[in-house]
Amino acid sequence: MEINRTVSADQWQFLQNYTPARIARGRAGHSLPTAELLKFQSDHAQARDAVYSEIQISSLQEAFMSNFKIEVLSLQSEVKSRSQYLQRPDLGRTISQISRETLSKKDASEADICFVIADGLSAKAINEHSFPFLQLLLPKLQADNWKIAPICIVEQGRVAIADEIGFLLKASIVVILIGERPGLTSADSMGAYITYQPQVGLTDESRNCVSNIRPEGLNYVLASEKIFYLLNEIKGKKISGVQLKDEMANYKIL
Repeated sequence: MEINRTVSADQWQFLQNYTPARIARGRAGHSLPTAELLKFQSDHAQARDAVYSEIQISSLQEAFMSNFKIEVLSLQSEVKSRSQYLQRPDLGRTISQISRETLSKKDASEADICFVIADGLSAKAINEHSFPFLQLLLPKLQADNWKIAPICIVEQGRVAIADEIGFLLKASIVVILIGERPGLTSADSMGAYITYQPQVGLTDESRNCVSNIRPEGLNYVLASEKIFYLLNEIKGKKISGVQLKDEMANYKIL
């Protein structure tokens, strides 16, 4: 029996001009064309690699300290291994006893804001995007005389780990930059979660989220403007999460 190996075009192919999502990739018989199948396998491998990537603590510490003149602390969650991180989300939400003692011993005075940098599900995203993003945001805050607590870099951390860190450092607002769950078109997406009056036990409705921070998504300029706006709203209104309505004018991704 003769097998038809002709690659058929898809009438929805024009949509590829508007999205990187896998749509209208053509067919070869009952499957994808070989080139598209290989691309899918490559993107899947990159997403898996991102989950197991490691945060470059020393490089980030050097970049932050030399450029921002802010103290940088290295902390850990209660997670002991990457496999445990994936199986026990609860441990990734809590700092280790050693890290807790480190923060408790800090002679921290009240600060307006604390930045936490965590690997999350893609340390690759943090390694690539956290510094260039903060290069735009931190000068805006410093120019407005925000009092900034030490920057905390956390290994094996999840979003809620920032609440205890911000509380121990006496920060009114905590921002955690974290690697988001990799997708087949974005293995390096960084998210930012913002919480007013952080404390242990808060849940997601207490936070504001700005996601997909990367050059191909919400670029650094637009992300820094959006978060700067939210931070000023939170500081002025003393609320965050679902209570805070985003009234910033519509913006367009460049």
